[in-house]
Amino acid sequence: MTTTVTSRHFKAHGTLVDYAKASVEKLDRFYDGIIKCEVKLSFEKSRNSVKIAEIIVTVYKSRLTGVARTEDFHKSIDAASEKVLVQLKKYKDRLRNKDRIQVRRVRAKV
Repeated sequence: MTTTVTSRHFKAHGTLVDYAKASVEKLDRFYDGIIKCEVKLSFEKSRNSVKIAEIIVTVYKSRLTGVARTEDFHKSIDAASEKVLVQLKKYKDRLRNKDRIQVRRVRAKV
């Protein structure tokens, strides 16, 4: 799995980049078919300075995205990774159900 971290309109600190990579690496425990992960960090220039984290996970024939907006980058990364984790579990369940249906069809023919 390749991981890229992009910071828009600012220079991300090394610890923030390491934190983002570590949180994305945790997704690999739940599904090992992840091809590529992209983490995009940005912020809105307003009074409260909302931090935005967008995580895009590419799996076979699909892209899973999670976007979170909070007042801290660490919280945004955690929330976005949780959203992607839920989508990843649903994707994995769909794959398992397809396999079960195909196995049942083969068994019925035999």
